[in-house]
Amino acid sequence: MLFNSYEFIFIFLPITFFIYFYLNKKHFTQASKGFLVFASLFFYSYWNIIYLPLILVSMFFNFTLGKLFSVQHKKKRRYSKKMLLGFGVSANLALLGYFKYTDFFLINFNRVTGLEVPLLHLALPLAISFYTFQQIAYLVDSYKGETSDYDFLNYALFVTFFPQLIAGPIVHHAEMMPQFAKLKNKVKNYQHIAVGLFLFFMGLFKKVVIGDTFANWANQGFAVADKLNMLEAWIASLSYTFHIYFDFSGYTDMAIGAALLFNIKLPKNFFSPYKATSIQDFWRRWHITLSRFLRDYLYIPLGGNRKGESRTYLNLFTTFVLGGIWHGAGWTFVMWGMLHGVGLIVQRIWQKVGIHMPRVLAWFITFNFVNIAWVFFNAENFHVAKNVLKNMFTGTFVMPLSLIDHVKHFSKLYQHETYLLLWMLGAFILVLFFPNSMELKKRFKPNFFYMGLTVIFFLAVFLLYRKSEFIYFNF
Repeated sequence: MLFNSYEFIFIFLPITFFIYFYLNKKHFTQASKGFLVFASLFFYSYWNIIYLPLILVSMFFNFTLGKLFSVQHKKKRRYSKKMLLGFGVSANLALLGYFKYTDFFLINFNRVTGLEVPLLHLALPLAISFYTFQQIAYLVDSYKGETSDYDFLNYALFVTFFPQLIAGPIVHHAEMMPQFAKLKNKVKNYQHIAVGLFLFFMGLFKKVVIGDTFANWANQGFAVADKLNMLEAWIASLSYTFHIYFDFSGYTDMAIGAALLFNIKLPKNFFSPYKATSIQDFWRRWHITLSRFLRDYLYIPLGGNRKGESRTYLNLFTTFVLGGIWHGAGWTFVMWGMLHGVGLIVQRIWQKVGIHMPRVLAWFITFNFVNIAWVFFNAENFHVAKNVLKNMFTGTFVMPLSLIDHVKHFSKLYQHETYLLLWMLGAFILVLFFPNSMELKKRFKPNFFYMGLTVIFFLAVFLLYRKSEFIYFNF
């Protein structure tokens, strides 16, 4: 079920909200929690019920292993904790790898060997990348003795809670389970409802009105990458850069807003990433919960920055290559991860030398680096990425009397998009000079100004004829 669908907005969300708080009002707290798990599983299986058993088995498996770690902390050990952790992490990664990477492996195996092993053409189960990472983190923390003795209902709600289930934020058990247990969270909070609706409809507006508009232009450009002139190539790349931002940050806003209706506070996942003045700064602002996971459960266990400069560079590079692979089964995702890994290494060396550059120049370099890297992220293959990048820097440049007139009268690709460059300018202004959703959330007051903004965002509902999936549904 899509957040940006009539079924979710007008049926699922209000029914779930009223039943959940009705049960709590009658003091059926366990029943209300059970209902929320049931509703979340319905939300998940509405897309394709065939994968419902998969998430259920995954939950039972990881919860059981977590319990075994808990028992071992209280009693004499009968088996190696490290072996148990290795088994648990390997099983989770094997499940993810089977569905996500089998065909990728077979394609490359066939290329190297010249064989023709048939592909499995497996459909990627919804949310498998996200709930796998969350449960791996839970296992590692259980191994360290950092988890409480949760019951299965609490654990199931932690994994399946529908606002964050499909595409994050990637939540941590320590920030979620205590919230599910708080009695004051069982009572409707009208401040939270007002803020939640504001965030939800703002995210909807970002996705449907802005993100999907840029998606059309990005798709048109990348589809004919070899025919683009310089201006069109830049339009295509920047369109995707804004598309992925407004799509994914819009989803996150909707997730945080929907969770807040139930008095649950999800962690922030975006904080004006296109204002970043370095690659490190970018990753402190973009997909923050993924950055946190990669840091805590991959980079630091690899040794972090504790084993010398050379090892630090290797750990950074490895972390981001694996982060790229997590996003998708393709060499373009590997290249995207490699670029960001190299970018972080270069920045670290630059800082070590002690050279400073003007803030505007630092932003310009960072933004263009991110924009170029997104070309690989979006391109179907290296051939498409090469053509887009080649035309961005060496393509035919037509100097028009007016850029708007060029788009309107000369460009064959974008001839129907009269105001395209104005959209580009507007997007730059929004991401660079306006407060982000988390800043607006802090400033929110239940007054006519914010009520008016919420109503304006709500009007995006009537544009849902362009109903489309969110980008991160594919990862």
